[in-house]
Amino acid sequence: MRILIVGAGALGGYFGGRLLEAGRDVRFLVRASRAEQLARHGLSIESTRGNVTLKAPTVMAGGIDGPADLVLMAVKAYHLDGAMADVAPAVGPGTAIIPVLNGLKHIEILAGRFGAEKVLGGVANIPATLGPNGEVIHLAPQHDLTFGEIGGGISDRVRAIAALAEGANFSAHMSEDILQNLWEKWSMLTTNAGMTSLMRAAIGDIVASPDGEETIRAMLAECCAVAAAEGHAPRPAFLEGITKTLTMKGSTLTASMMRDIDRGAPTEGEHVLGDMVARAERHGIATPLVRLARCHVAAYAVRKAREAQAVSNG
Repeated sequence: MRILIVGAGALGGYFGGRLLEAGRDVRFLVRASRAEQLARHGLSIESTRGNVTLKAPTVMAGGIDGPADLVLMAVKAYHLDGAMADVAPAVGPGTAIIPVLNGLKHIEILAGRFGAEKVLGGVANIPATLGPNGEVIHLAPQHDLTFGEIGGGISDRVRAIAALAEGANFSAHMSEDILQNLWEKWSMLTTNAGMTSLMRAAIGDIVASPDGEETIRAMLAECCAVAAAEGHAPRPAFLEGITKTLTMKGSTLTASMMRDIDRGAPTEGEHVLGDMVARAERHGIATPLVRLARCHVAAYAVRKAREAQAVSNG
């Protein structure tokens, strides 16, 4: 089975690297700068699950020579349009696409471009980041990849992908209801991203502040109300677990959205926060805290664009 990993960042680099380590036929679709970095340093994974440095086969836009059997989309939401254009030659009649982006909007976008029958749902749960030389730094033991058919059930191609992952050094899970998994992660992520970006602080810092824990719980309740209206209320055990995580005293947990803001980078604000607000509006659900976080992150983006324009104007 030919596997194309779109993006060799923390997620794509880790899961693609583990598949490559297990002897699978893997290539990485990357930009020129990342291709040069991988050629110089190799694809290095630093992890308590095992360190490894691999020679990573790469391909750049325009260099794809035929369809892939499996495409793992591991890019930021703001790179999705460009990534779809680059990957199009790899999408054939039998190609399965697993995106591991945040939120849900990308499912509709990919289905509109390539056909709904080609798109599965994917959820990556792995704390990882890139080091200064592009090494993948795995920050905690969890390294789970969950996937399934958007319409539910376990299909032959889902079983085939699970079989492909057997023996690779990560935990692969087939889901009979991937939309439930996606909504649960999105509810957790929106709360984490919204709160840590809005407060510019880690979860533990917010919890230690006046009204901090109550505000976190209130934002989570807004997200869960939207999920319930969409038919995917978080399951009790999951809700209990994420509530504990998002209200833990002393926690240094932050969202990548906050870290993107801290380094002056683009964010997935509209994809994560804006789409949650839009779905809430369709159901007539009030989400004042999510709306405030969305406004905060959007204002950051407007300011960055204004400053960039001022620089270009001299």
